[in-house]
Amino acid sequence: MVSGLFPVVLNGAATARRGQILVGPVDLTLNGGGVCVVIGPNGSGKTSLLRMMHGAARLTHGSIDWACPTPQARRAQAFVFQRPVMLRRTVRENLAYPLRIRGARRREALKTAGDWAERVGLGGMLDRQAPVLSGGEQQKLALARALIIEPELLFLDEPCASLDGRAMREIEEILVTAREHGTRLILSTHDMGQARRMADEVAFLLHGKVHEFGPAAEFFTRPGTPQARAFINGEIVE
Repeated sequence: MVSGLFPVVLNGAATARRGQILVGPVDLTLNGGGVCVVIGPNGSGKTSLLRMMHGAARLTHGSIDWACPTPQARRAQAFVFQRPVMLRRTVRENLAYPLRIRGARRREALKTAGDWAERVGLGGMLDRQAPVLSGGEQQKLALARALIIEPELLFLDEPCASLDGRAMREIEEILVTAREHGTRLILSTHDMGQARRMADEVAFLLHGKVHEFGPAAEFFTRPGTPQARAFINGEIVE
């Protein structure tokens, strides 16, 4: 997949609510390809950073400049939340929905939905109501519903936070396949094992700002600051 989104440049970008800065100012440049894992203590701004970049949280300071017009960039993105949002419809209809709102014919959308259900292990559940699925099944459905539009960029906010080891492994396998097919992933997680397994690069947030950013191999073996070193070692960082 040839990306038209990147590089994306954040220059003093920040988002606030009721006068309180949630994250920022952030200066960051991301190029296309691979997985950027966003880590940091609770309250450091991980979710707010993802939402701000995606446009779900209003940019109140600074700028976010994509390599293409912002409306085009938004259309080429998808977002998977920590708690998946299920439409009160069948698995098949949940998967077909993003294609239908983009103008796909019903028959085509339903066929593609069936194909994607098979890819993520939900092929036998196409006619089951999505809200009654298990947590792991719902997260796989949410992920397939995001990937079905073949986004150039996928944001994932703690996608495995409430899943057991088996479900986490299945989700990670889907994400690895998406990365191999050229989808850029920006993933927040509290799980350092997952961060080590998935990351090509790491953004370490502290107090709402990007404290460190760089290749994952360097970050995990040679963190540049005492705060990052302490966080990697499982210590409390304030």
